[in-house]
Amino acid sequence: MDSLITAAARALAAGDPLGALKRVALRDDPPALALRGIAMAQLGDLVRAKALLRSAARAFGSKEAVARARCVVAEAEIALASRDLGWSAKALEAARATLEAHGDHVNAMHARYLEVRRQLLIGRLDETERTLAGLDPAPLPPALRAAHELAVAGVALRRLQTETARAALVRAEHAARQAGIPALTAEVESASLTLNTPAARLIARGEARLLLLEEVEALFASKVLVVDACRLVVRDAHTVVSLARRPILFVIARALAEVWPADVPRDTLVARAFRAKRADESHRARLRVEVGRLRTMLATLAGVEATQRGFVLVPHGAEEVVALERPVEGEHAGVLAVLADGESWSSSALALALDASQRTVQRALDSLAEAGKVQPFGHGRARRWMASPVPGFATTLLLPVPLPGE
Repeated sequence: MDSLITAAARALAAGDPLGALKRVALRDDPPALALRGIAMAQLGDLVRAKALLRSAARAFGSKEAVARARCVVAEAEIALASRDLGWSAKALEAARATLEAHGDHVNAMHARYLEVRRQLLIGRLDETERTLAGLDPAPLPPALRAAHELAVAGVALRRLQTETARAALVRAEHAARQAGIPALTAEVESASLTLNTPAARLIARGEARLLLLEEVEALFASKVLVVDACRLVVRDAHTVVSLARRPILFVIARALAEVWPADVPRDTLVARAFRAKRADESHRARLRVEVGRLRTMLATLAGVEATQRGFVLVPHGAEEVVALERPVEGEHAGVLAVLADGESWSSSALALALDASQRTVQRALDSLAEAGKVQPFGHGRARRWMASPVPGFATTLLLPVPLPGE
């Protein structure tokens, strides 16, 4: 490897893409093409970066397996950055195995952490934890140690383990500063902000207030029955009942929780559950059926008793009933929460992350675009969607996690 290629590679490792381009911008040999591709990726031109890396992979001969594997890993990282989650995990694993077999342990580990980040984005927390448990970050370079700790923090945040997340972010910050890469330091700082911004809104006895993530964690561990509109579950400290696939039942439970210990009039429940302007006898009959179903679903947590004017929740062991909602309410909040990372997402990647059909996600994106909340870029299969996060609010409680029982 000549001195210019070596110098460009060192510049990229230090997070200096312009310094790398100064050395190889006019060269078209395979190593230079690969380094130019990585530099363009660091500068944000992901389309040009992908094209350069593919040209480099084709230009490397069949005997240069390690170089071609590095190109595959770099292309996978670009796909991850552009939130194209449909890239081939098998190709990345084959590249990782090639690098490992040829002694390039650092890039092999980098490939493994790319897969960890992909698992985390689509909510496969158990897989992510198993992978992280088998990795020892101690001998790794600082940049990879930071990546490891960011993944640990990501799992902990989604599981509402704030102390674990805070400790991991402290370690990630230390490693990022050792690495001296500004973009990595900024990523850690952005993740740390999640712990200090409101994550949800609590409604108790008709009054609302914002909660930090650690306050939500404490709420879930307390003797309170929580109707959680962020994840569509009803829970206490020991039991979680998902109503994600029973939206009418959840609407009724939420209405009952928001005014507890008072009851909710039947006409109010009909209006909220069935969106009916006027409640007739057929609506009231349907309401009785749905309340019966809700009573069955919540049998281990609470009863739903009829009153003279409506219905009221009666918790079995909890001391209080509250509703937990998104910090800012709005339609298609799940899509907005995923887009709030500031990256560009394809509709197929959003569907994968949200465990929804692509058609459903596309309808949500079209609706949000009409409202000016998201913006499309590109056309056809190259189209990506972006949205700015709501200022001052975290979206941790909306990020993808497995539903109870799955």
